[in-house]
Amino acid sequence: MDSLEEQINCYARNIWLFKIMDVVAFLNDASKKRRHILHNKQKPNSNELTHFDASGNAVMVDVGNKPSTDRIAVACGSVVMSHEAIQLIAGSKLKKGDVLSVAQLAGIMGAKKTPDLIPLCHPVTLSSVAVELAINHDRNCVDISATCKTAGQTGIEMEALSAVSIAALSVYDMCKAVDKGMQITDIFLIYKAGGKSGVYERTPSR
Repeated sequence: MDSLEEQINCYARNIWLFKIMDVVAFLNDASKKRRHILHNKQKPNSNELTHFDASGNAVMVDVGNKPSTDRIAVACGSVVMSHEAIQLIAGSKLKKGDVLSVAQLAGIMGAKKTPDLIPLCHPVTLSSVAVELAINHDRNCVDISATCKTAGQTGIEMEALSAVSIAALSVYDMCKAVDKGMQITDIFLIYKAGGKSGVYERTPSR
């Protein structure tokens, strides 16, 4: 039979062996979790916000490895105003001049200046910007639409939305002497195509 001292030493060795095994198991588990996190970072969920890093800092999305594709985006909006203001626009009787022509140019310039206005937008080469404004007598409003096109690595939804927004603000500026209660409303994306996400078309029910 082993002496008491030998039994104690054997017991102590077993304790250390179990502790080492626990440490190894813990490290293996931590390594698996880290690999899982890194794997998820490399393949982000399409529903996650892409303009933030793992620490929550704002970042510009890296589009360097994305293929260049033909892209198009269409947005719309309205400026609702008084009947008097609509009549003055229709009759070209406002002191500041032709409201629709000025707002059309403002919308085109707004699309071109999008990366200067919205911090994390990529500068893109726009191949086409078309801004259209029409008087809607039934609703007492000016309806605005903008269509932007490019061939590139990132979408141009923001350019189309910026074009509509700046055009609407220009209408307000031109008419505010007559109606300061005008409402800029219903600005949204109607359609986009191109890129990894493919085609988006706003449903009529929205």
